[in-house]
Amino acid sequence: MPKLNINGRIRDVQVEPDTPLLWAIREQVGLTGTKYGCGVAQCGACSVHINGELQRSCSMRVSDVKPSDKIVTIEGLSRNSSHPVQKAWLAVDVPQCGYCQSGQIMAAVSLLKKNPKPTDKDIDEAMTNICRCGTYQRVREAVHMAAGNGNGTRARSADRASRRS
Repeated sequence: MPKLNINGRIRDVQVEPDTPLLWAIREQVGLTGTKYGCGVAQCGACSVHINGELQRSCSMRVSDVKPSDKIVTIEGLSRNSSHPVQKAWLAVDVPQCGYCQSGQIMAAVSLLKKNPKPTDKDIDEAMTNICRCGTYQRVREAVHMAAGNGNGTRARSADRASRRS
């Protein structure tokens, strides 16, 4: 029986070795914040951190992960949505449907870990997750807010104006 270190807890999962990590996280462990989107690692809804690196869990097999690897899901980011990126997401009201947001947040956390003061270009290049609602301007604003950059309100004002027209 494979063992996974998820959010600081060792979990025994009863799955075949070729089971996608996403399904072990969702179905065996019951952490449903990580979403299934495309199944081919393109959309990013399934994004988690493994040993501090952003990974798309739908395309990783359970056998690709060692028991010593540290997996962090959206639920493990903070107990009460107190992570700066989560706070910024709420302040900016990023999600519309919300489906992709856990993956977006995990990608933003990864970006800010590597680049604490990203430019718009840095954000656009790093945030490759797909949002069907098209809230990319708000995603960018929230990343700036979490980084402490002063660029956030411009994007929000422009986004509001475009929705009114």
